[in-house]
Amino acid sequence: MGVVKSYGGLLATRLMLGVAEAGLYPGVAYYITLWYPRHRAQFRQALFFSAASIAGAFSGLLAYGIAKMDGVGGYAGWRWIFILEGLLTVVVALFAPFAIHDSPETATFLTEDERRFVIHSLRIQNSADAREMVQDEDRFQIKYVIDAFKDWQIWLGLFMYWGITCPLYGISLFLPSIIKDLGYTSSTAQLLTVPIYITAAFVAVLAAWFSDRRKQRSPFILFFMTLIAIGFIICLASSGRSVPGVVYFGVFVAVIGIYPAFPGNVTWISVNLAGDYKRAAGMAIFIGLGNLAGAMASNFYRSKDAPQYILGHSLELAFVVVGMIATVFLRFAYQRINRQRDLLDPSEYPDDPDSLGDRSPLFRYML
Repeated sequence: MGVVKSYGGLLATRLMLGVAEAGLYPGVAYYITLWYPRHRAQFRQALFFSAASIAGAFSGLLAYGIAKMDGVGGYAGWRWIFILEGLLTVVVALFAPFAIHDSPETATFLTEDERRFVIHSLRIQNSADAREMVQDEDRFQIKYVIDAFKDWQIWLGLFMYWGITCPLYGISLFLPSIIKDLGYTSSTAQLLTVPIYITAAFVAVLAAWFSDRRKQRSPFILFFMTLIAIGFIICLASSGRSVPGVVYFGVFVAVIGIYPAFPGNVTWISVNLAGDYKRAAGMAIFIGLGNLAGAMASNFYRSKDAPQYILGHSLELAFVVVGMIATVFLRFAYQRINRQRDLLDPSEYPDDPDSLGDRSPLFRYML
């Protein structure tokens, strides 16, 4: 992307970048579940995802500094941003295959006692009411993908996901523009994004720690989605009133809600999908379709709407409200199923409970 010569070349390379990125986050979300029991997963998800928040902060600083290279080697400053940051990714990729282990069963850095402890904690996880049994598949079968496509919780959860990722993409794409349109220079706009992302990363990790301690997901997700809604309400209420500081504060509040809510919603769905292959397929479907929010949000903030962006803020607020409603429905549905399973006698179940994953009478959904 740093050396393209035409708009068509830029589109082609961006498409290939998207193809390469597509499996990364679903893969990481699934990978974390291979190592940590579900009541410890969100803290790890937040540590990983907060890296995106930190990257958002440093990308502003890097863009500010690298842009000063305009003209070096005959390249524009924006080209150097792609080239230098791309080279860093290549360097990391050279080491990644040797640093990342497939699973606790094959990890060479674990002692045998540690390996047994990790595997035991993953296979025998205690919920509030019953022991969770996880599928023990020997090989991949297409039926696990079909099961994931037919799972209601993924499709309901998508509305929750969009309620978080539409604001995420909207803010990520247009935060510098919003700040610039408030009267700041382009370089200052880049720097003003830094405190927002740094604070969001800290809050995301802290909230995840509390969520794991409480063994609850939905209350924290709803709380932070409420902050997102409040942030956009502030932006809408102050639009056109020549109070750039208030709009900046509204964006700040929205981002503080977005970055803790995102790992919470991904973790909530991932730990409620049981069976390794089904979970892997389910997270690919959930995050893959969920990222369509980027296609939607990229059209919310139109240049002709600057600097108020009333349409963009309103659409983001609408998605958040729908996402909050979906979150409430999802929690109530999980509670209802858990109560029904409490009344079942697993010994009378027609199938082997161990092979049914999250449909097992022994499985309890995390709330």
